[in-house]
Amino acid sequence: MTTLDNRPNTALLVVDVQNGVVDEGHERDAVVANIGGLVGKARREGVPVVWVQHSDEGLVRGSEEWRIVGELNREDAEPLVDKSYGDSFEDTDLERVLAELGVGRLVVVGAETDACIRSTLHGAMVRGYDATLVGDAHTTVDKTERGAPAPEQVIAHTNLYWRYQAAPGRKGGTVKTEDVEFGG
Repeated sequence: MTTLDNRPNTALLVVDVQNGVVDEGHERDAVVANIGGLVGKARREGVPVVWVQHSDEGLVRGSEEWRIVGELNREDAEPLVDKSYGDSFEDTDLERVLAELGVGRLVVVGAETDACIRSTLHGAMVRGYDATLVGDAHTTVDKTERGAPAPEQVIAHTNLYWRYQAAPGRKGGTVKTEDVEFGG
């Protein structure tokens, strides 16, 4: 239902699954395993896997914190988008990469739920994409000391509100890993 012309394809968008981002993430191992399973499924089905990797003063390019977690392996042919802002589209080549792949629908996984995942979901929708969030394949760290709800509440709320997101000609949605259908 995307509003983007000639973009019938779906891509798995793996956002910021980096050591320094997810190492203390809520249910980290289960989330990373779910992401790994989806990466494998996408590859088997010929669905593009697009990786996004954040860098800033806390995630210095080339550092151990900056690296994608060891359980996940990006294949050389899979696009890697470098970013410095929450929204994976902002000041990156993500839109060009997706256009070249004919992608109008994104299946989004990664971290952090209340930062880059939310920003990227909204960024996708305002740019004309359909964007499905995989509810058990994103995580965040505990920010309760800064006044945020507990991580499980942040994740549950994001899953709930994204389930019902829509805009003219576009739709959001939340699914579980086991229910991901790359075909639509």
